[in-house]
Amino acid sequence: MMRSLYSGVAGLRTHQTKMDVIGNNIANVNTTAFKSSSIVFQDLMSQTTQRASGANATTGRGGINARQIGLGVKSGAININVTGQGAAQSTGNPFDIMITGSNFFVVSDGLQNYFTRDGSFYVDGMGNLAMTSTGYTVMGWQVDPETGNIYRDNVTALRIMSTANMTYPPEATTQAYMDGIIDKYDTDVTSANGKVVNLNFFDARGYEYTARFVFKQSDDVDTYSLELKEILDEDGNKIDLGDGVLFGNANTTQIKSGKVSFDTTNYTWDATGKLIDNGTGEVLADLGQMYQGGVLKARNEECSLTWTDKETNSTVTETRTVQEQLDAIAKAYGYEGATEEFLNLLVDAPGDDGPPVVEGARLSVQEMLNNLAQTPGGVAVGAGMTLPAAAFETVGRLFDGVTIAFDHDNGDFAGVNGQQTVQDVILSLSALGGNFSDITINLGDLCSLNNKGTSTTSATSGSNDPSTLGVGSGRRPGDMIGVSIQQDGMIYASYDNGMTRLLGQIATAAFANASGLEKQGDNLYSATMNSGEFNGIGVDVTEGGGYMTTGQLEMSNVDLSLEFTEMITTQRGFQANSRIITVSDTLLEELTNLKR
Repeated sequence: MMRSLYSGVAGLRTHQTKMDVIGNNIANVNTTAFKSSSIVFQDLMSQTTQRASGANATTGRGGINARQIGLGVKSGAININVTGQGAAQSTGNPFDIMITGSNFFVVSDGLQNYFTRDGSFYVDGMGNLAMTSTGYTVMGWQVDPETGNIYRDNVTALRIMSTANMTYPPEATTQAYMDGIIDKYDTDVTSANGKVVNLNFFDARGYEYTARFVFKQSDDVDTYSLELKEILDEDGNKIDLGDGVLFGNANTTQIKSGKVSFDTTNYTWDATGKLIDNGTGEVLADLGQMYQGGVLKARNEECSLTWTDKETNSTVTETRTVQEQLDAIAKAYGYEGATEEFLNLLVDAPGDDGPPVVEGARLSVQEMLNNLAQTPGGVAVGAGMTLPAAAFETVGRLFDGVTIAFDHDNGDFAGVNGQQTVQDVILSLSALGGNFSDITINLGDLCSLNNKGTSTTSATSGSNDPSTLGVGSGRRPGDMIGVSIQQDGMIYASYDNGMTRLLGQIATAAFANASGLEKQGDNLYSATMNSGEFNGIGVDVTEGGGYMTTGQLEMSNVDLSLEFTEMITTQRGFQANSRIITVSDTLLEELTNLKR
């Protein structure tokens, strides 16, 4: 009877332990990523009152089993259901992360690594990704500064919001392309001003500029000029382009016929090379002062002009720059606001009705103005001719840029400057110095097709090669506006200049026997000899088929229905064992009563 008393006590103790396990499970039913435990029992030991004997073939007597009396029960093992996936709870917090699979996050208190399924993280004051409950830093892999890729080495704290990561540096534009349709019937393309196409680009400090290009059709409808008109800064101010040619070749010839008429009603050239306003007698330009020794003075140099005002009959003296005088001459010939276009017009020998020329001579208006300055009154000068004070035919124009051609049969792009295999031209901004970089502009995607008189040509910064699309587009400085975490734990920052940057990757730990991990409280585990050691590097969560989900947390995997059922059986087991003690005590009482 004493044995039954001790067996009952062992049963009470063991069922109490089971109740402790069940109670802990139920208490943590809402604990993030909690893994439920279960207990199994083992018999404690048995007292052998008679050992087993074997059969005797001589006597024909059979064997006898051993006689054993059990002495109670004990806890066999307490197992953790680590592999049981908890349900997902949506939080909307981008730093809340749930692992689907059997891996663990790696966190550190600065001295030791721990492991957890609790993905409730935040960014602390130092920019580290950390646990919200303990402040332990989340460990992962850093980015190799040379390659920009993840470098898998021993895990370190992920400082995703360092000062360096909060901004994205600017970059100068180095590549661009033009594409779209040039329609030969587009009135912009055929006009004197041409079809304007804007290219926005950045310098190395992130300042934005606009390069304005112009397409103009030649008499050959499959050939067009492409020239740089001007460059504007962010405020719309023109950039000084200097004296060099930044785009294409200087003095490129375009064949294009036209007619220029001198306004004889309002203007007159006198015999000394002065342009006179017929209404007021004002001298608008004086070629004798503009040119010295056959060379045009600097455009910003001033000349003193004197005339007699017709209304007041008084002498008037004013100063005008060479550029202002050239503008006045262009206006007299109908090219107001297009002085450079006027000066670069080309003229062939006009024949017997025009000024004396050498047959076959072709000069620009600029050169003819020079001749007129040397021989006022329109007298022939050597093999040249002077600018006629009347209507004259033009045969082309000089421009700084390139000529582009299209295939007559299909309208495809057919090369630059007569070279069919050339598709790239250089905008040589480095010649301006400062923070500018040269821009390679690809023209291969242009085509000449019928689009009902509308051209769709546009210019875009960046490469148009599918393998490097957008590379070289340049950018302004960017401020971080968001952080996203991918399914493989890659952490990317996005910036307000449209760029993204890889900041690091969350590493995970995988164990051969995850149930062998030891609980350390605060939803943390530590490795043991039976779980397998952590190698210090970790694994990518996707290598085992798992993945991470942001904005969600893993809930406890406690099954309340199962726990309540286990609680009922535990209660009955405890009651039954208590009855063993009660009955055994009654028997002992009866035994002692025999003495009366």
